[in-house]
Amino acid sequence: MNGAIFLSAGVPDPKRGPQYAKTADTVAITAAVSALLHVTLGRRLIVWGGQPAITPMIWVVSEGLGLDYAGWVKLYQSRYFKDEFPEDNQRFGNVTYTDDIDHDREKSLRSMRERMFTEHIFSTAVFIGGMGGIVDEFDLMQQLQPRASVLPIISTGGAVLDIAKRTATSMPDLIDDLDYVALFHRHLGISVKEQRYRHPDDQPARLEDRLWRPAASIKKGTQMKEPGLDDRHRDKDGRIQQKRSDTKNGNLSQPIPGFASKTTLKTMREKTGKTSEGEIRKAAKKRR
Repeated sequence: MNGAIFLSAGVPDPKRGPQYAKTADTVAITAAVSALLHVTLGRRLIVWGGQPAITPMIWVVSEGLGLDYAGWVKLYQSRYFKDEFPEDNQRFGNVTYTDDIDHDREKSLRSMRERMFTEHIFSTAVFIGGMGGIVDEFDLMQQLQPRASVLPIISTGGAVLDIAKRTATSMPDLIDDLDYVALFHRHLGISVKEQRYRHPDDQPARLEDRLWRPAASIKKGTQMKEPGLDDRHRDKDGRIQQKRSDTKNGNLSQPIPGFASKTTLKTMREKTGKTSEGEIRKAAKKRR
């Protein structure tokens, strides 16, 4: 599928990559990946070589949106790591297994990445956190798909900082904008009005035909207003209900950096003196 998005992301392991773990912001990595999924799933194909800490998140978000996970996400894994495959792999038909080359880790990874970059045409490659592997993927992407845009989310830290140096990016929002949902809508060129589709085959070929229109969503007693920047809809009189105070940061579609995943909205409201999620997010940014 043309126009697919390549995701290269990971949470650095302090033992295997202490230099990357030192600069990585785990909450920001999780928030960025979650935001990317909420912006793209049901709209663009996501392709990646799975990282154990993130693969389950992709499935959970996809299921929550009511989408065909196997249709919108393509996961590549090398048989070199067959003893480490997540059990979830057996439940879905979206995994492409590549050969174990001479029982050599680097050769096997190279073979897997070459498959990814030759079987799809990418519009953008998104890099989040990670260790040395995402730098290797960046280098190979530059060789095999030089026309693809590169989007390093610098605020997540980790190996993506090395990629940022190589690309000499001059976009300050990649460094300090923690509103990842808006950031991805902006940089990927995906309108908040673009509707999601359960399976890629259901998606119209023309972008204009995918855009949300009032007439298409009016049902008796359930008229919806235009979707907002956070991808939620207001009800017909324009109100949005506040999230429950016991909602945990880790359960938000985009966790708020600066707070632990188990911190509740009630606690965050008390610490920032703000009420809405957007206001809390802005206040948390100033606290960092």
